[in-house]
Amino acid sequence: MDRRHLLKNSLALGGVLGLGNGLGGCAATPPAPAPAPIKPPSTQWMDRPPLLAPIRAHTDRIFDIKVCLRPFRTKGPNLDVEHIGDAMIVHNYGHGGSGWSLSWGSADMAVQKAMSTSPRQIAVVGSGIIGLTSAITAQRAGAQVTIYTRELLPRTRSVRANGAWTPSSRIALESEAPTNFGETWEQMARMSWKNLRPYVGMRGNPITFFDHYYLSDLPEGQAAPPNPDLPPLPPPTWTGAPVRNADFAHYDERIRDLTPRTQPLPDDVNPFPAKYVRRATSLLFNFTEYGHILTSQFFAAGGKIVMRDFHSPSELAHLPEKVVINCPGFAARDWWKDKAMMPVRGQTGWLIPQPEVQYGLTYRSVQVLSKSDGVMVIALEHGDMKGYNNSDESPNRAESERAVRVIEELYSRFPAGPV
Repeated sequence: MDRRHLLKNSLALGGVLGLGNGLGGCAATPPAPAPAPIKPPSTQWMDRPPLLAPIRAHTDRIFDIKVCLRPFRTKGPNLDVEHIGDAMIVHNYGHGGSGWSLSWGSADMAVQKAMSTSPRQIAVVGSGIIGLTSAITAQRAGAQVTIYTRELLPRTRSVRANGAWTPSSRIALESEAPTNFGETWEQMARMSWKNLRPYVGMRGNPITFFDHYYLSDLPEGQAAPPNPDLPPLPPPTWTGAPVRNADFAHYDERIRDLTPRTQPLPDDVNPFPAKYVRRATSLLFNFTEYGHILTSQFFAAGGKIVMRDFHSPSELAHLPEKVVINCPGFAARDWWKDKAMMPVRGQTGWLIPQPEVQYGLTYRSVQVLSKSDGVMVIALEHGDMKGYNNSDESPNRAESERAVRVIEELYSRFPAGPV
C-alpha cells in the first residue's frame, strides 16, 4: 500500500473521530448544560422607577432657611359665624399643617355662609393661602372682594410651609374635635381636590404629581433606636396641656380613593442604597408659580388689596363691607383671643434648585421635596411633637445642616456613575 495514501486516510479518519477537540481518538465533549430559566421581573416595566438624578446635598448649597408657625387649632378649623355691630364675620382659620391642602374646600364652606345674605361686596382678612382662595371663591360666587392684609402672600407664613398634599396634618385633637368633624373634613378634602385639578399641567407646574420614596434600613414597623446625637426637644414657649403624638386626629382613610397607597419596591428595582423602600405618588405645590397664578386670577376678576393691620375685632365693624371672611391664620390667637390656637413651629432648609430632580424622599427622619424654586429639606426628628407649643420663629441653621448631611451620606453610598 502506498505509504502516503495510508497517512492521508488516517488523518482524515482521525479528523472525523476527533471533530471539535483536535485530538483524534479522544471522546467527544459532552453537551453544555441547558441555561437556567430566566426569572421574570418582580415589577412590570411601566412601574419600574426611572433613572433618578442625584440630589446635590451639601451644606454649602443651603441658600435659605424658612420658619413658620402652623396655625393649629385643637378643636379643628374655626368656620363659625358671629356678628360685630352690623357686620357678619365668617371665620376661616386654624387648619394646622393642612392649609394648602384644604384651602378650596374650606373656602367653599366659608363663602356659602358669607353669601347667605346675598352681599354685593365681601371683605377678606388675610392674604395667605386660606385668604386668597376664599377671596377667589367669593368672586366666583358673584361678589366684589377686597382683601385687607398686613403682608402679601410671598411674605406670609403660608409660603414657609411644606407644601405637599397633607390634608389631615395636625388638623385637630381627637378629644376636642367637634362631633362628626370627620365628615366635615372629608367634604373639605374632596372639594379641594376637585378645585386643584385645573391647576395641574399649567405652565410652570404650579401643582404637580410626583413620586415620593420612603427609605429605611429596618423592616417596616421596626422602630429605629434613639439617636444619641439628636438634641432634645426645646422647652415649650406657650402654655398649654401636654399632647402626645397619638392625640392628633387622622382621617386619611376617608379619602384613600383619591391617592395611591405606598407600595414596596422589590430588590431588583430598588434604586437606593437602603434595604427597604416604598413608593407613593402624591401632590406638590410649587409656591411661586401657584401663588402668582392665584394672585393674577384675583386681580383679573376685579379684586383689590388694602394694606392694613387690625388690632381689635371691633375694627371690622367699620369696614365698608358688611360681610367679612376672617382668615388671619395663627394671628387669631392674639387678635381674636382664640385660646384653642396652638403654635407648631416648622422649619425648612432650601438647597439651590435642581430641575432635573423630579421626585421626593424620606430617610432617617429627613424629608426632601424638589420644587421649582429650590430643593426643600425638612428635619422630621421627634415626629409630630416637633415644634409643638413652640412659637420661636428664628432660624436654626444647625437643624437644617444636620438634615442635609443625612441626605449627603445617603448619596455617598450610591455606586459611581459614568465619568
